[in-house]
Amino acid sequence: MSAKLKIALVGAGLIGRAHLERLDASQDCDCAAICDPTDAARALAAERGTPWFASISDMLAAMTPDGAIIATPNAMHVPGAIECLEAGVPVLIEKPLAESVAAAQLLIAVQARTGIPVLGGHHRRHNPIVKAARKLVQEGGIGRLVAVNSLFLIRKPDDYFDVAWRREPGGGPVLINLIHDIDNLRFICGEIDSVQAMTSNATRGFAVEDTAALIFRFTNGALGTATVSDVTPTPWSWELSSGENKAYPQRDGLCYLIAGSEGSLSIPSLERWHYEGRQGWWEPLLRESVAIAPLEPLAEQIRHFCAVIRGTETPITDAADAARTLAVIEAVAEAARKGGPVTIGQTKAKAA
Repeated sequence: MSAKLKIALVGAGLIGRAHLERLDASQDCDCAAICDPTDAARALAAERGTPWFASISDMLAAMTPDGAIIATPNAMHVPGAIECLEAGVPVLIEKPLAESVAAAQLLIAVQARTGIPVLGGHHRRHNPIVKAARKLVQEGGIGRLVAVNSLFLIRKPDDYFDVAWRREPGGGPVLINLIHDIDNLRFICGEIDSVQAMTSNATRGFAVEDTAALIFRFTNGALGTATVSDVTPTPWSWELSSGENKAYPQRDGLCYLIAGSEGSLSIPSLERWHYEGRQGWWEPLLRESVAIAPLEPLAEQIRHFCAVIRGTETPITDAADAARTLAVIEAVAEAARKGGPVTIGQTKAKAA
């Protein structure tokens, strides 16, 4: 068996510590360093006996890890990742890839020049539910894609908004939560070409939206809708229906309904509806469940990152791919501002 890879953790906040747990449990790698200027991170490193550095520059002056996980605040993703790439260190970057599409393009250019791998941290792509849905749809299991409905309807607790930026533009469910669903839809159903959007803050009255309604047009001709809100108690969200994150009490509910010309699919239940023989609304619909083996997505993402570093697998989400998800999110925000459709093409063209 190959020697374990040495992975540096850059950023030891909430998601960084979630990655640290998976590094510790991994058979493929160890945590080689914690890079984070905070006193809490320094104490964590001391407690573990792990080398600590206040900056990526300090770390790279002392060691060259086999890879680095970038789990810093969004605006620090691109500068930190570029510093690692220039030193020959592959990176796994937490979502979003960057704070803007423009910043993402800088990273894409450096990755292309250096040839060092970048893995975008859209961990839900590693969930077996999402992989099974993608396989079924892409292989024609429901025929030609016709329509998609996405739901993120959840109730965030009042104290969630004690943090000021969550009450301001940019802190709402469109930019914070929808990015996960957009990436899932792109991965399962294909590229999104244009969006329309409306937002409302009528329930909480904060400066940021609490509800949004969206329309998508996919490249393959299918249409999609998304309803997004963080003010309503329902089981209709990935968080509460999928069981992926045990912090959320799982409930029977749906988050995506995918309709095709020969059948349909509900997610996360992975129930496929179709006719046998003659098709038509007078005929009985058949229901079958797609079987999957359970797998913890963040742990699988670490395994995949190690395989990318070793060159045995290619990134399931490379930098250009992650930037396209970010481009859709930017287009949603622009469509809500202007009150009309927005075409997505700039990032896609540059990344091709």
